[in-house]
Amino acid sequence: MNLVWKLLRQHISIPQFVGFFFANLFGMLIVLLGFQFYKDVLPVFTSEDSFMKADYVIVSKKIGMGSTLSGRSNAFESSEIEDLRNQPFATKVGAFTTTEYKVSGNMGVNGTSVLNSELFFESIPDSFVDVSLSLWKYSEGSKEVPVILPRSYIAMYNFGFAQSHSLPRISDGLVGMIDLKIFVQGNGHKDEYKGKVIGFSSRLNTLLVPQAFMDWSNQYYAPNEHSDPTRLILQIDNPANEKFSQYTEKKGIEIENDKLNSQKTTYFLRMMVSMVMVVGLVISILSFYILMLSIYLLVQKNSSKLENLLLIGYSPNNVARPYQLLTMFLNVGVLLLAWTILYFIRDYYMGFIETLFPDIDKGNVLPAVVLGVALFLLVSICNLLAIRHKITRIWKRKE
Repeated sequence: MNLVWKLLRQHISIPQFVGFFFANLFGMLIVLLGFQFYKDVLPVFTSEDSFMKADYVIVSKKIGMGSTLSGRSNAFESSEIEDLRNQPFATKVGAFTTTEYKVSGNMGVNGTSVLNSELFFESIPDSFVDVSLSLWKYSEGSKEVPVILPRSYIAMYNFGFAQSHSLPRISDGLVGMIDLKIFVQGNGHKDEYKGKVIGFSSRLNTLLVPQAFMDWSNQYYAPNEHSDPTRLILQIDNPANEKFSQYTEKKGIEIENDKLNSQKTTYFLRMMVSMVMVVGLVISILSFYILMLSIYLLVQKNSSKLENLLLIGYSPNNVARPYQLLTMFLNVGVLLLAWTILYFIRDYYMGFIETLFPDIDKGNVLPAVVLGVALFLLVSICNLLAIRHKITRIWKRKE
């Protein structure tokens, strides 16, 4: 083997192997990064709201130019709600109740005021809220009100306000850090309440309060006011039910459920990641051919000397081994460097993702490690077999 190593060092081309190394590195890194990024981002679009079951659908009437110009209300009448409740696909139907009085609030974190503006409360029947009744209850006259905040509020706070003011980021486990003061005014009454934040919802864009508080407060602060609901929440047997789609189309009802949009986004994310990974695989394949071409050129330059070594008793395995070790060394270097770069890139983009979605499953780099090992074994085996085949052809030619 020492003789073969001496022959190898005489004709080795550093630029050729450097070109292979970086081409293979870029290809490997693109494949691993695309796959790991997909695994890290997927929970953003597929995670369910912990306060509402997956088969709950929120609907409202479509608002078109005609209804806007004519001034027609987009509220549901009692007869329309009853008709929807009698449909075979509807398991349960509930209405959103809104405040009829003026509400404003101040939200603070660690003593720092974050939000100070008018608010908008809504409530749904308690049976639709998947929260312990010990947390989701209100007693008449109490100055503490359970509240579920839209997750978009927390995303804006974590991504913008918290970073610029050096405040801690908030997740579901740190809801106790939020200090929410609620100011209610109506019917000659003006009171202050403490909002007890019990969690966040990604499917609702308003502040959700218990139905008991909504019924009592509307009666107390706006006894002469009443509005028909503009949104309904449904539990249906199958969101893909054709009868449900036909009914909503016929009645001019639109679904305010972001589940379908999430599925579309996930599909396009998967498609884009697949395209990126294909590009990475193409680069890896091209780098494989660069390496094989370099090895073949080395073997060809030393073909006569290798033939002599084979004739004097060296086996094809002994002659091929230095070339195989060289490729294995390069492949191991590519894999380790690709993992190192991936670690720093992932750490960078996960910082942004965790800021926007503090409770996202952080996962790990195991998927990229497994895929990297698989690609390493595939490329290395192909390299070893190709080199062995080339040396065997020289040996058979001299038999």
